[in-house]
Amino acid sequence: MTPSLSGFPPALIRRLVIKIGSALLVDADGQVRESWLRTLVDDIAARKAAGQQIIVVSSGAIALGARRLKLPKGGRGSLEDAQAAAATGQIALSQCWASLLQDRGITAAQMLVTLDDLEHRRRYLNASATLERLMALDVVPVVNENDSVATAEIRFGDNDRLAARIGQAARADAVVLLSDVDGLYTANPHANADAMLIETIERIDAQIAAMADSGSASGMGSGGMTSKIEAARIATGAGAHLAIISGKVDAPLSHWENGGRGSIFVAAPAKRARKGWLAGRLTVRGRITVDAGAERALGKGNSLLPAGVSGVEGVFERGDVVDILTQDGRVIARGLSEYDSAQATRIIGKRSEDIAALLGELPRSVLVHRDHMAMV
Repeated sequence: MTPSLSGFPPALIRRLVIKIGSALLVDADGQVRESWLRTLVDDIAARKAAGQQIIVVSSGAIALGARRLKLPKGGRGSLEDAQAAAATGQIALSQCWASLLQDRGITAAQMLVTLDDLEHRRRYLNASATLERLMALDVVPVVNENDSVATAEIRFGDNDRLAARIGQAARADAVVLLSDVDGLYTANPHANADAMLIETIERIDAQIAAMADSGSASGMGSGGMTSKIEAARIATGAGAHLAIISGKVDAPLSHWENGGRGSIFVAAPAKRARKGWLAGRLTVRGRITVDAGAERALGKGNSLLPAGVSGVEGVFERGDVVDILTQDGRVIARGLSEYDSAQATRIIGKRSEDIAALLGELPRSVLVHRDHMAMV
């Protein structure tokens, strides 16, 4: 593991996001694992005393609410059950965090967000401003997805990616995901005794992505290793390191800091704020396929011209987010389309003079402008 980053020390990591999954926080009977959680709060208190700012992303509301409402399948039998369980369990979850943090002299704040809150630019900036103010007030925000109103179409579905997006919105230096495994392995360590831990990941490529196991081992949560690698893409693209460590031990942050194992995805150079937001978005309206020449041009920082486009998929309006793909289907960029999908389909492969003749005008010379595009 990268020695200087191991443990994400307060001297190097000013602002840290900590994600805790349902299986770590809630036992099989639907009760909070309070004795374990107290050791994590002790870790948080020690880090705050050392000058590190902490944001918590906590699962557990659905699992807690399901027990209180006596719902089958852990409250995940239907969307309605999950929403009711979340609405009930969120009270218990927030009370638990507030009480344990208060015991250590720390004020907690609750933030409930939906996918739309972080995908919509203005609401994203509002969330960012709230987090910044809470940090200035020396408060620990406890963030969760607002599953009481989220639907399949407008939800993160796992708190791994939510933690990465919160890290981006808060301009955090690092994100740590507490997991049932102590990092990324070459294969599923629960099923393969020969699996080896990868301690440092400098670049997330196809080989790294292929090592993911999308299943949730506990049956209680919703994120597997696939969601953690996707979270790492978001976090590292925003200039934050991301670590996966075991949460199955007491005081997991101290354990890691004192030599415990884990995997660190090393941050890439941070994109400008708007481009980082674009690259980290989880919903797109369309897909634009480009030829080899356009791919090279985009790699040099140029805008996407219609002449280099070979295909358009989806239904989108001007200003919607679209993915830009190579001929073999790799997503290389994400940006805001300057044309709607109907117009984009008509002008693919065309030069400017042909577009003017085809549409009767040339409203914009590019399909996606470089200032509204992020390479991914």
